[in-house]
Amino acid sequence: MPIDPAVAIGAELPGRDLSWTSTDVLLYHLALGAGAEEMSYVYERDLRVLPTFAVVAGTLRDTEPPALDMPGVDVGLDRVLHGREELVIHQPLPVAGEAKAWSRIADVYDKGSAAIVVLEMGTPYYTIRRSVFLRGEGGFGGDRGPKTTVAVPERAPDAEVLCRTWPEQPMLYRLLGDRNPLHADPDFAALAGFARPIMHGLCTYGMACKAVVDAMLDGDPTAVTGYSARFAGVVFPGETLRVRAWRADGGIAVTATVADRDDAPALSDALVSVSR
Repeated sequence: MPIDPAVAIGAELPGRDLSWTSTDVLLYHLALGAGAEEMSYVYERDLRVLPTFAVVAGTLRDTEPPALDMPGVDVGLDRVLHGREELVIHQPLPVAGEAKAWSRIADVYDKGSAAIVVLEMGTPYYTIRRSVFLRGEGGFGGDRGPKTTVAVPERAPDAEVLCRTWPEQPMLYRLLGDRNPLHADPDFAALAGFARPIMHGLCTYGMACKAVVDAMLDGDPTAVTGYSARFAGVVFPGETLRVRAWRADGGIAVTATVADRDDAPALSDALVSVSR
């Protein structure tokens, strides 16, 4: 049985000792597309850290492709997609730091044609709740899980930002530790059902957060206290994201679409929680 919820749910995963420097932060910002004129992102003087740096803080020293080596879960990497990411910030991330990280399997959901494994990871700075979508592994009679929809106001967005991606961007982003061949190897991408390698979902996630910080929060990343989003579709390197944002109950509602493909969805049900 590829997934055994009785074994998986609640299983503690190995902790990690994390460390990062300003070089790691600068690389992350560059991999999201920060430009030379954006000095607070690309130069160490007065450097500010985007909150989404948290999603790579645990992989910075990894040099091997990720593996689903977890209790009760035995699924090949070619069947795995990122479903949803939820980030809660407890205190702003420093430019350089160290932290002990814990990790566990929080839940397993049955979506019928697929299963979702929910991982929780955390440090004193943040907690991440990550939903991993396992194609073809549902149908075991489990709970379907909660709804995570975010209502978008029925009016024009308060901000709209176009974010260009480029062909080499996944090659840069993977240096942050996510060496999944889906984002680099055409043969592996074909095996997974894609015409060519796709962008890292977490890169798209970070780009959308940066767009919101710049357009809605005066460039202040410390105003972000949380950020959740569902990965609603793929983005191919070289395409352009259209990020729309609305002030709404609970924070800032966000969507990201692919402008080149008639605004095909990329991120949906996204909400940025803010302190102001």
